[in-house]
Amino acid sequence: MLRGNHTTRIDEKGRLKIPTTFKRLIEEKYGTEFFVTSLTGENVWVYPLPEWETIEQRLAILPALDLSRRKFLERTNFFGQQTDMDAQGRILIHSLLRKSAQLSGDVVVLGSFNFLEVWEFDSFQKRIISEPFTEEDIASLARVGI
Repeated sequence: MLRGNHTTRIDEKGRLKIPTTFKRLIEEKYGTEFFVTSLTGENVWVYPLPEWETIEQRLAILPALDLSRRKFLERTNFFGQQTDMDAQGRILIHSLLRKSAQLSGDVVVLGSFNFLEVWEFDSFQKRIISEPFTEEDIASLARVGI
C-alpha cells in the first residue's frame, strides 16, 4: 500500500527520484517498470506497470467505440510513456508531461494505494484550497464506513 507524502526532486534531465519508502515497496511487489501518465496534465500518475495493465484489462471489457474509454485512452496515452526505474531509483517523466504539470525542482509525491501522484507543490496547495472537503464528501465516505 502506497500512502503518505514525500518531497523529492526532478533533475535537469527530467528524472523523478522515487522516495525511498515508496521505492522499496514498489520494487518488492512490482519490479522496476512503470507507466507514467496523466488524465488532465496538471499532475503525474506513476503506475507500477502491473497495476496499469490491470486498468487496461478493465478497459478492454468496454466496447472499442465507448466514448469514455476512448477519451480516457486518448488522454492517458497522449501524456503517457512506459519507463524503467534506474539503479538510483529515478524514472523519466517525459518533457510534454513535465511542461504540462509545471514540474521542475522540488515536487510532492503522494501515495494513492497502488500508484503515486506527483504534483508541483504550489499547484497542489491551490487545489486543496479550491476544492475544500465538504459535507457531501463526508457523507460519501460514511457510506463505506469511514
